[in-house]
Amino acid sequence: MSACFGERKKEEMSRHDLRAARRWTAAAVLAALLAGCGTSTDGGDAGEDGRAASERTDVRVEPIAERRKITDAKGETVATPARPRRVVCLVALCDDMLAELGMTPTATNSQLLAHPRFLGKAAAARVPVVPGGFLSPEAEAILSHEPDLVIGLGDTHGKLAPALKGATVFWPVQPARWQDSVGYLRDLAALTGRTTEGEAAERAFREKLARAERARSERTALVIFGSDENFGVATEGNDVAAGLLPKIATYPWRSRGVEGSYSMEEILARDVDVLFVETLSFGGPAEGKLSEKLAKNPLWSRIPAVRNGAVHEVDPEVWAKGRGTRSLGIVLDEATAKLK
Repeated sequence: MSACFGERKKEEMSRHDLRAARRWTAAAVLAALLAGCGTSTDGGDAGEDGRAASERTDVRVEPIAERRKITDAKGETVATPARPRRVVCLVALCDDMLAELGMTPTATNSQLLAHPRFLGKAAAARVPVVPGGFLSPEAEAILSHEPDLVIGLGDTHGKLAPALKGATVFWPVQPARWQDSVGYLRDLAALTGRTTEGEAAERAFREKLARAERARSERTALVIFGSDENFGVATEGNDVAAGLLPKIATYPWRSRGVEGSYSMEEILARDVDVLFVETLSFGGPAEGKLSEKLAKNPLWSRIPAVRNGAVHEVDPEVWAKGRGTRSLGIVLDEATAKLK
């Protein structure tokens, strides 16, 4: 569910292009790009069939100590001479973490903050936007905000590191599972000194996930994404939000690698009870909902979720881009409500 969007001219996307976009969106949709990325003791290998569903979430939260230097789960070392206060976000996970810590980014290129459970539209509109969009944020514009710390997606923004070196601290993140997101939150809490807030946010998320696990639905769920009839399936292990679904419902979808996908025929054969749809847009408002476009396929109406009115368009800013504990908490709230 649990691949980053960017500013782009609107265009019909081929199946290959769509997969590439999702990889940017959720830290990486492609399992090949995530090989070896997950490094957490919670939940094991999310790619193993059924394992994530069987393991219960530990609600215990270890104390967070303030530090001037951290090494994250991916091996990236980040050091700041003082508590970073001016943080520029190039990936929505950054906005999510700052919100959990009671902070606001100095500048961002995400629309996540406009969600009512973040800042809301009015307050979010006051946060400066980094020109160049997600794919090509301008280094000069970033530095004009005099940031203490810049957080971006490793496989997309790593190319900015040389331009930022010496002027600020750059932290490339690459979340694949919810455990990664929690780890990044703890690290940022340690750097900013917002340790109490970090512990509280982690505890709230762990407890919410544990409650959802105890009330696990037997219904079969599916998360699909796209902008037109060329849709993709969000799979456990390479989409952070999708990685939560096996814990709270029957979610039989597995990653098929770079070129793999599921056909409408295969989806029909799985008797999907509840369908969550992420309509992607690039460079402007979406031109119609993905679910409406898929309705042109004669097989679509035969899916149980479609027949029974259980198709739910969700906010891709939260479900696909957010990937932090607050966004994932919203996903849990919305998914569990629809799975009852």
